Amino acid sequence: MTEKATAPVEGANDLSMAVLNAIQNPVILVDENGFVAFANWEAESFFGASANHLARHDISAFIPFGSPLLTLIEQVRERRAAVNEYRVDLSSPRLGADKLVDLYVAPVLSQPGSVVIVFQERSMADKIDRQLTHRAAARSVTGLASMLAHEIKNPLSGIRGAAQLLETSVNDEDRALTRLICDETDRIVSLVDRMEVFSDERPVDRLPLNIHAVLDHVKAIAKAGFARRIRISEHYDPSLPPVFANRDQLVQVFLNLIKNAAEAIGDRADGEILLTTAYRPGIRLSVAGTREKISLPLEFCVHDNGPGVPSDLLPHLFDPFITTKTNGSGLGLALVAKIIGGHGGIVECDSQHSRTTFRVLMPASKGLAADDETPMTKGTNG
Repeated sequence: MTEKATAPVEGANDLSMAVLNAIQNPVILVDENGFVAFANWEAESFFGASANHLARHDISAFIPFGSPLLTLIEQVRERRAAVNEYRVDLSSPRLGADKLVDLYVAPVLSQPGSVVIVFQERSMADKIDRQLTHRAAARSVTGLASMLAHEIKNPLSGIRGAAQLLETSVNDEDRALTRLICDETDRIVSLVDRMEVFSDERPVDRLPLNIHAVLDHVKAIAKAGFARRIRISEHYDPSLPPVFANRDQLVQVFLNLIKNAAEAIGDRADGEILLTTAYRPGIRLSVAGTREKISLPLEFCVHDNGPGVPSDLLPHLFDPFITTKTNGSGLGLALVAKIIGGHGGIVECDSQHSRTTFRVLMPASKGLAADDETPMTKGTNG
């Protein structure tokens, strides 16, 4: 039985193997006896076992008991036609939590009873869907910001001016009220100014940038101010190519993310923020209105050991006006999503107790070298 299961692996030619191993989704071949006759590299990673180990066992040994996948395999064998099934939960102690997948199961006509199974993990697809929703929400704020700028700021200026005139002719008790009027109008104007950033659709200058130089600059700002009592360490990939972006906007993005992390940590004595960079090939995103797909291999992360984000808030974290802070406006992360989206990237958040990660995925600069003043030589630190 085992020799029969491993035969397709031994008979596969080099080109077929290269093609299957290049696919970024797990692909397996299940023979007529239910044994895993082939597994590509992604499948080995998905199941946490080598192809040889998989070939010695029935597919049911690697998936949860009573999984719909077993029923799909039988359906395909009977009908001899391919079947798609979406959002199948394969979570188990062996495969891990949150293993939600889309399945494509097809018969192998040259080997009766054998089927090919392609797994598409939903985690990244769901995150990209949420990111597109965040962009739509940011566009809604864009229209609102334009309206507020014209319809609110001008009347507020008149209210503030009148309050200042009254302040010169009233007693001390009433002067506190006029001062309150001025302070509150200033607060509203400040909020409108922050929202007005969303309505700025002008193209920005972009250059090939050393992301490590940007992160080090943001770290220096944080250590001099809001994160002076928090340890900030780095783990950088020194071979990372440059990112094609606007430096000032990237500084704003990571300043917001690190400030959020610092505020989440609060006064914890063991509070720590970790900055990481890595090259992660395989994530591609469609460009609206074209057939073009852009690759997002550059991963920049901000980790913190704060209490985490409430699970009910996590799916809406980048929506405008969503915040857990008492005095927060809920615009900081929405602005982060807008800026990264404008650069063709995505931003996501994974959060558990004492471990929250904000992950930024961006395209690399094409055919351009980083500025000579900021060579990509930053190594691992801290």
